[in-house]
Amino acid sequence: MGSIRNISKSVVRALSHRGPTQRIEPTPWDLQFLPVGPIQKGLLFPKPNPQQDTGNLIHHLKDSLARTLNFFPPLAGRLGEIQHGDDTTSFSIDCNNTGALFVHAVADGVRTYDVLQHARDDPPVYSFFPLNGVKNIEATSRPILGVQVTELDDGIFIGCTVNHSVTDGASFWHFFNSWSEISRGAVDLSKPPVFERSYLKDHTDGPIRIPNSQLKQIHDELIPSPLDENVLHFTKENIAKLKAKANAEVGSNKISSLQAVLAHVWRSVYRTKHLDPNEEISHGLAFSVRPRLRSMPQEYFGNAAQFGGLTLKARELLEGGLGNVALQMNRTVAAQTEETISNFLTSWPKSPVLVTPGMVNAVNGLFGIGSHRYDVYGNDFGWGRPIALRSGPGNKLNGMMVVCPGVEEGSIDIEACLLPETLHALVNDQDFVGAHEFHALEMVA
Repeated sequence: MGSIRNISKSVVRALSHRGPTQRIEPTPWDLQFLPVGPIQKGLLFPKPNPQQDTGNLIHHLKDSLARTLNFFPPLAGRLGEIQHGDDTTSFSIDCNNTGALFVHAVADGVRTYDVLQHARDDPPVYSFFPLNGVKNIEATSRPILGVQVTELDDGIFIGCTVNHSVTDGASFWHFFNSWSEISRGAVDLSKPPVFERSYLKDHTDGPIRIPNSQLKQIHDELIPSPLDENVLHFTKENIAKLKAKANAEVGSNKISSLQAVLAHVWRSVYRTKHLDPNEEISHGLAFSVRPRLRSMPQEYFGNAAQFGGLTLKARELLEGGLGNVALQMNRTVAAQTEETISNFLTSWPKSPVLVTPGMVNAVNGLFGIGSHRYDVYGNDFGWGRPIALRSGPGNKLNGMMVVCPGVEEGSIDIEACLLPETLHALVNDQDFVGAHEFHALEMVA
């Protein structure tokens, strides 16, 4: 792939910001992500019209972004922080319209084919994203939102970097969907975001204070392991087969499509490792609390995801069958009730626990995040739907499984991040590849 040239960098502000700065109190779901990196997702589009003036396109995208920020004031703001006398710090999301970063870049000699099919020895698309290497806590002085529009020879890549202490995946795509809606000419949003957080008053008393001793550890650098990344593609037909097989094995109809797919990947990854039968293997899960809290609207903007997980001995994982593993995943998710969520919100401020890369890397297992239900391929900015989804370099950790919708309706993609030898064994495992039409869409070093 060719070189990247930055043409311009600018600040985009909401057009209708008026009055005093609105402050939003972060929740435990928000604050726990201060040590890690932002969410970075981008979409690849064919070029609108080879003859169209690029300057007009960039101007249109900046203007539509400014109008979208009218509805999403946190994304044009910064994190505020207050130092307290008891050696703690509290944070706020200050909607002060300081602005979002907008980068216009050109990738000389790069075509959409290169992005779709690039080989291991080519540089990845990481340079198509802004704010690489920034941690969420740095948004006290760095933008909460960064956008980069990169011109390819025959396409456009729109990469977004959004602070993970301000948004989760659902809110990220809510913003992206809204921006594309405004870009197509909408004046108002079909699904306005909701920032109301009154439900938290029952769980927290004032701003949450985090001990400075924990915050100082955020800047300790983790030496990353060399990792490979690949996209595991599951067709609608193969997902249906996995779901049917899992439910049939345990005489159930409760196991979902995603639970069957994740259980299949989990078993396949560890089948190639030749483990001690008594070794314990974990699988973490991040799940949305929006459907589980009666007082929370689906359009709630912010983090609204909680962690769960299960641990099995290698013998149970590999010999128990797909259905047994998927059913235990189902029970883990079902155990996350409104009561357990409320207990988390009440207990976390009393003893904050921040998510760190080292914490995730220390787990012997996989961790599933994301959702196949996000509206990714409906993001039409006025010249057609995207043809591919790609991720930036943020939060690439061993065992991370990022779930995304596939291009074809009903399909699922899983961005798998694993040690090179583990991923190599997986993609060469005939039980995994042959039976379920594994597609190696991407491999990056």
